[in-house]
Amino acid sequence: MNESIKLTRGAIAWPGSSLAFKTGTWRVQRPEYQHRSAPCHTACPAGEDAQAYLALVAEEEYREAWEVLTAVNPLPAITGRVCHHPCETSCNRRHLDAAIAIHNVERYLGDMALREGWTYPVGPLSSDGAPVAVVGAGPAGCSAAYHLARLGYRTHLFEALSEAGGLLRSAIPPYRLPARILDEEIARLLECEISFHPGRRLGRDFSLQDLQADYKAIFLAPGTQRSREWSIDGVTPRDLRVGLDLLKQWMDVGSIPTWESVAIVGAGNTAIDLARILKRAAVPEVHVISHKAIPGPGVPPEDAMPAIDREIYQGLEEGVILHEHRGVQRLILRGEQVVGVEMVHMKKLPDASGRMKRVAFEGTESLLHVEQVIPAIGQIVEPDGLESLLDYANFFSVDEMGRFAKHPGFFTGGDARGDRGTVSEAIGDGRRGALAIHAWMAGNDEVVESKGDPIGFEQINLNYFEPGRRPEEPMLPVEARGGFEEVELGLDKTPVINEGRRCFSCGSCLVCDNCWTLCPDTAVLRTEETLDNGAHYRFDYDYCKGCGLCAHECPTGFILMHTEV
Repeated sequence: MNESIKLTRGAIAWPGSSLAFKTGTWRVQRPEYQHRSAPCHTACPAGEDAQAYLALVAEEEYREAWEVLTAVNPLPAITGRVCHHPCETSCNRRHLDAAIAIHNVERYLGDMALREGWTYPVGPLSSDGAPVAVVGAGPAGCSAAYHLARLGYRTHLFEALSEAGGLLRSAIPPYRLPARILDEEIARLLECEISFHPGRRLGRDFSLQDLQADYKAIFLAPGTQRSREWSIDGVTPRDLRVGLDLLKQWMDVGSIPTWESVAIVGAGNTAIDLARILKRAAVPEVHVISHKAIPGPGVPPEDAMPAIDREIYQGLEEGVILHEHRGVQRLILRGEQVVGVEMVHMKKLPDASGRMKRVAFEGTESLLHVEQVIPAIGQIVEPDGLESLLDYANFFSVDEMGRFAKHPGFFTGGDARGDRGTVSEAIGDGRRGALAIHAWMAGNDEVVESKGDPIGFEQINLNYFEPGRRPEEPMLPVEARGGFEEVELGLDKTPVINEGRRCFSCGSCLVCDNCWTLCPDTAVLRTEETLDNGAHYRFDYDYCKGCGLCAHECPTGFILMHTEV
């Protein structure tokens, strides 16, 4: 035992009394203090430990909370608005009353940092820091550049467009992500001694070979800039327009072609964003045709539309018409001009091999009269300049850390992987890619990120928590949603603090003293210093009988009982 740590017992025992008999020899199981991941942490694609910054918010330590957050995610004012927040879907608190409004707290911290002018805690680069290239300044590329700068690398960020941001700038409407927020978050990130090179396109201005000549490690974040091919039995309208291109047009020039009625084919964020924009452009009828269902109670995750739930519901509020479990079976043309589509009911059923396959139900056909059909069925990587790494595929094939098996020195992340599709996933990829580059530079290929199994709701002692209501986020009224105004308005200080205090702190020590005061054998010793596991306690196993009272009365599941060996 470290003699420098000051210990106190929960009661007094005189020499010659109970302390003279080391009763721990009776024990068949022993308690251990063990920090475990909260489910919000394991569910976060960016890797945020929400429990850690919620605890600081509860104490009104806002800057410290923001620094904990940005040690993982450099763009919280952005993700607090556009993330699908699976952390909340996994939150243990939802089983008691309602999940913690984590994304609202994240947004509050991000916005406060912008108002107060807080800078990232990134130290100056060393003069001998190795140069690393990052291609693509979307969320994955910006995250990689930021984390590489934190690790001391001289980072060069290349972007084909004139500004950084990628699809954050070109495809997320300002009613979801205001331009001012994006500009300020990106500007602060680029100030982390990152050399930004706008207007430099891979395949046009430089090649992979050029990068290899100047940089030992290259992180590629090109995104997915080419729309998938689409037709119905080989038939396409003469004036076919795809969803992402129309979305970018509206973001660039603020206008979009309008029709009396439109059908959008797709179920993702591009489809829903475009539908809501068309309603703002005064298109009377906007239909979205989806093979999947509107998310809600009883809808399995694999059958739910992949667009963010709240965006779908807001679209419905604004007049978008959703046709779930429907597919387009035939285009109705007059000449080469669309005048309607034939829809059919679709559902997944097992085929002869047992694999689930979406099939059309004969006899469920119906006609929908529309002037335009717009596919929004996803994008693939634009291959120009990347042919050697794509190897004729639509996406990069890499491991979880973004490493290419046959191309050492190249790393990737974001949409270009093909198994990603959200901003938070891209930000997480950028961080993991930076860690993989850091390890590879040191000659180490063993980089594994493991958060462990999350603590379950059944391990929380509800006797120590009061029920509480989740705050309602104020929203712009439907009748006021006619342009660029932000729809979700965020939470104020008081409800944000209350959310921090509603958090269970799953798997972490609350320093509540339960174990120390309730131990019948005074076998729990209290320390003035915080120990490596985050606690202020240690067990004196000479006297612990292994009764398990401490573990039973721990509010957060921080104490585990293990069989004595």
